[in-house]
Amino acid sequence: MRGRWIFILSLLTIVPMLGGSLAFWRDNPAYHVKAEAFEMNTETFQSKQNAIQQSLESVKKTMQDIHDHATKVNHDYQDQSKKLDEMLSISKEQTAKSSDVLDQLLSTILGNPIGQSFGNNATVKVYSLKEAGYSGYMAKVKLMNPNALKMVLANDQLVSSGETTSHAVKRKGAVLGINAGGFATLDDGTITPIGITVIDGQIKTYYSIDFSFIGFNNQGRLVGGKVNSEEDVKNMQVLQGASFLPTLLLNSKKQPIPSDWAGRKEPRTLIGHFTNGDLLFIVIDGREFGGSAGVTLEEAQSKLLEFKVRDAYNLDGGGSSTFVYNGDVLNHPSDGHERRVTTNILIMP
Repeated sequence: MRGRWIFILSLLTIVPMLGGSLAFWRDNPAYHVKAEAFEMNTETFQSKQNAIQQSLESVKKTMQDIHDHATKVNHDYQDQSKKLDEMLSISKEQTAKSSDVLDQLLSTILGNPIGQSFGNNATVKVYSLKEAGYSGYMAKVKLMNPNALKMVLANDQLVSSGETTSHAVKRKGAVLGINAGGFATLDDGTITPIGITVIDGQIKTYYSIDFSFIGFNNQGRLVGGKVNSEEDVKNMQVLQGASFLPTLLLNSKKQPIPSDWAGRKEPRTLIGHFTNGDLLFIVIDGREFGGSAGVTLEEAQSKLLEFKVRDAYNLDGGGSSTFVYNGDVLNHPSDGHERRVTTNILIMP
């Protein structure tokens, strides 16, 4: 009996303590801090997750924008490439038509070519010139390769006894050749080019800039006129060039003829290019040899415009004027034979 009472008393003592402990545990601030921390961690995680999701959406949108832009650029490029191809095709057609029209014009004025050469690098058509008071020859040259045109020093030397045009043509295996720039005679009788001379892109002489420069650039186009420095020559990307005077036509406009050169009929060597870019080589006989008195530079200007020539220059004339085609000297040099000169312009087949 006594033991039962002791057990009951013990329960009465323990139960309140257990209740207090439970209450303390439930109301303990640390418990709330941990719970709140858990809730905060959950919210922070959710917030970060949302932020990451937003970032992913932003990246996805950016990537889509980049893809859309790249697609548009590609489409634009394809459109531009197609238009460019169409323009090039039209340009080629127009060039071909221009050449056809030019050939018809020349045939109407001069008759059919007396000789034609169709090489891989150049096409050459040769015409006979016969007008009242003079005669000569003209070549219309279409370059497919700019390296088909060569400015050649006499025996490849700056100072020499000179070289005839026909010898230079034979030595280099050319189909066409005319004499080129002027030259000076030295005390020992040798000759050397005057002004500016360019051979295969190398400036060989640069003495005086009072002459007209006649050059051909890396596209085979005729360039030149007044040159003020070696830098000008380099900027024009000249491959071949020589010097004489005067300039006859620029942009289809007549240029002033120096008074010392005005109104004089002489044998002439002329060079120019047509409005379609094809090159023109002319040699006119003179000094009554073969019945040709020569032409004045003013007459030459008018005739060149009639041929639809845009730019043109006067090369060394007189006894130097020589026209060689397929190994034959076609004109009649006024000295009665070919003169040795320092530079010749050749067209390779």
